[in-house]
Amino acid sequence: MDSEALRKYSALHSKPAGLTLHYGTAGFRAKAEQLDHVVFRMGLLAVLRSRAVTATIGIMVTASHNPEEDNGVKLVDPLGEMLHPSWEEYATQLANAEEQELQKVITEICQKAAVNLHKDASVFIGRDTRPSSEKLSQSVIDGIQVLGGQYHDYGLVTTPQLHYMVCCQNTQGQYGKATLEGYYEKLSKAFMELIKQSHCSGESQRHLKIDCANGIGALKLLEMKPYFPQEVLIHIYNDGTKEKLNHLCGADFVKVHQKPPGGLDMKPNERCCSFDGDADRIVYYYKDTAGHFHLIDGDKIATLISIFLKELLAKVKQNFKMAVVQTAYANGNSTRYLQETLKVPVHCVKTGVKHLHHKAQEFDVGVYFEANGHGTVLFSKAAETKIRQLVKEEKDDERREAAKMLENMIDLINQTVGDAVSDMLVIEAILALKGLSVQQWDALYADLPNRLLKVQVADRRVIDTTDAERRALTPPGLQEKIDALVKKYKLSRAFVRPSGTEDVVRIYAEADTQENADALAHEVSLAVFHLAGGKGAPPQP
Repeated sequence: MDSEALRKYSALHSKPAGLTLHYGTAGFRAKAEQLDHVVFRMGLLAVLRSRAVTATIGIMVTASHNPEEDNGVKLVDPLGEMLHPSWEEYATQLANAEEQELQKVITEICQKAAVNLHKDASVFIGRDTRPSSEKLSQSVIDGIQVLGGQYHDYGLVTTPQLHYMVCCQNTQGQYGKATLEGYYEKLSKAFMELIKQSHCSGESQRHLKIDCANGIGALKLLEMKPYFPQEVLIHIYNDGTKEKLNHLCGADFVKVHQKPPGGLDMKPNERCCSFDGDADRIVYYYKDTAGHFHLIDGDKIATLISIFLKELLAKVKQNFKMAVVQTAYANGNSTRYLQETLKVPVHCVKTGVKHLHHKAQEFDVGVYFEANGHGTVLFSKAAETKIRQLVKEEKDDERREAAKMLENMIDLINQTVGDAVSDMLVIEAILALKGLSVQQWDALYADLPNRLLKVQVADRRVIDTTDAERRALTPPGLQEKIDALVKKYKLSRAFVRPSGTEDVVRIYAEADTQENADALAHEVSLAVFHLAGGKGAPPQP
């Protein structure tokens, strides 16, 4: 390690005094001007991680659905998955080390993680469309070069595209070609093969309005347009040419505010969807003839995909284990529908994509979505091999056709991470194959009315939870109070959990009517305020 070069470059990317940041599920997020030293140091860390696992590592500069003035950075592990938890701690240590400690911290990481500094290192870099992203990715490159790593800069890409590239590279092309063309070709070919098998209704089926959150999704959809068949007519809104990223638009805005984004005019019963700022989340929605807005969130997307996959799995007659993975935020009626009507096992895990992804890996077919629209489907190696074999060898026509559809689904789904472009094509294919309108999809079940609230507290760590965050262990008496409040309402449940990033406690409540869900959420928020050290004035209804 060249100490002189490290000292020199580190001084160019100096750490502001008194700033402490933590690497969470989404990596680091902060105001863009606070991140120069962090991204430089993540360039260093990516080289160490690459040497530790002898594989290419990804670095994505993005703050996803945050406002345009924020930015962030996250690392991607060899198979396109999120950074290993033990390395999240190294990331936090490295980001917060004082200038003069930097070399010492790097040496400690090398010792703990058995990093051989003489090995080759390779890093793939991507960034979103924020004004600050280009300069920050240049700082990443400085970090990589100081430690003698090789890099390939993909420039502007969606987060899932970078995950895809890393996975392709480390599977020696088995997962696909590590280029944007490779990504577009793989997805469009699988999509066209799938809808070829549909014998469904007319042209109107295929129009789709897409709100791209004024982000990277718009650029990449435009690049992908030539690969789509003529029947698919996508109309792109909020393409970033006029307005600010994520401002009054995007999947997060639509989900939180339960209303359509600005910049997109909706006619009754038109199918619309929104991506988030880095295109790893998607939600659908429409307006009915009475002008009411209907949101189709991650729970309903998971349900649609599960119905389709379950039918195909029944036809291929293999004993594949399928399950859906949700968090406590999943609407109670989606869980009921999956378990009672579809008869699909449902597992609840802690909030955070890594927990869902990890659980989904336990099954032959694991479907996971967060209510916010981030999700994907994982196929076990064994299931994938068997399905591809059936396509080649199965004599029975119906079984072979079903296996062929499953094979195309495997190729269409980005198994590394939630991917708005890939998920959109999966949904569009299923709606076409099943001849479903957006209203029929929405009518599978009615969401229970719910309410999300947050309460500011002096210290979020006073709340400790269990049972996938559905029950509070501390402070004493809080869970008993919540249980008593829940008993007052029909079809009700409520839970509280500390935020991962700020001193607030998040509250979720659902009940048979919106009025009751609101009342329950408010009563629980008062209990949290009084028992968990609320700050400021008590919550008002």
